[in-house]
Amino acid sequence: MTNVRIGVMYDRAWDPAGLVGFARQAEEIGLDDLWVVEDLGWNGGVSAAAIALGATTRLRVGIGIAPAPLRSPALLAMELATLERAFPGRLVAGIGHGASNWMAQVGLAPKSALAMLEETFTAVRALLRGEKVELDGREVHIDGVRLVHPPEVAPPLVAGVVQPRSLELAGRVADGTLLAEGHGPDDVRTAWELARKGGAGDGFGVVAYAAGAIDDDPDRAAAALREFLAGHAAWLGRTPDELFTVSGTAAQAATRIEELVDAGAQTVILRVFGPEPLGQMAALLAARAAEPAEG
Repeated sequence: MTNVRIGVMYDRAWDPAGLVGFARQAEEIGLDDLWVVEDLGWNGGVSAAAIALGATTRLRVGIGIAPAPLRSPALLAMELATLERAFPGRLVAGIGHGASNWMAQVGLAPKSALAMLEETFTAVRALLRGEKVELDGREVHIDGVRLVHPPEVAPPLVAGVVQPRSLELAGRVADGTLLAEGHGPDDVRTAWELARKGGAGDGFGVVAYAAGAIDDDPDRAAAALREFLAGHAAWLGRTPDELFTVSGTAAQAATRIEELVDAGAQTVILRVFGPEPLGQMAALLAARAAEPAEG
């Protein structure tokens, strides 16, 4: 069994009222991470992260993802700095392009999505380091802003991206890449190749989201994922059978995680479908614990 952070997503479809109890139980069963979602019309990522961090004492909380066009870099840096100072070492923030149709709905579609993402990362990282930021970019304009309370250590910022140019950009501006559900080991390897091409150095990492359904009956697990995979495959431009999942029996799911880790993922976050998602995660952790340790 290889060393990897295992976490769970608090799905955007779930009522935020249940987040406190879910976060506490996720911590109790031994998960490493809980990732919250920011999608237009669904939930706010920063507020959800604050709720989860406040409800727990050990769990690392990830924001996956904050859409760059929707978030002023200055405000995003202020929010992240506040969380990091209050809960040091327990925050990871994902930033991405945001769905283009959603950004258009709110009048925030950038002229250059790549410039918007790069300039957002540049500004947010500098602000979190306590620097005074002067940036007159193609999309981002900041005139002499400095945080009064920057964190002692800036939280990691990862790029939630899909396309090759954006994956390369991640290596240049981010601390890691966050891959969407459906991406498998080959995609993890490609993300690493492009990140290194972009200049990724020591400390860079890959976080892999994965759709998951864990059941003693593999057919029942597959049925729980079917509807999601059909819609998600269209978004990725793939067929449902091309999408990678962490599913089946607990032992089968544990093996699938190892495939992602062997390809270079340091963190695997499951978006769980079917009943009792944390019960499924507990079964997965037990199956991993039963595997012989490497070395």
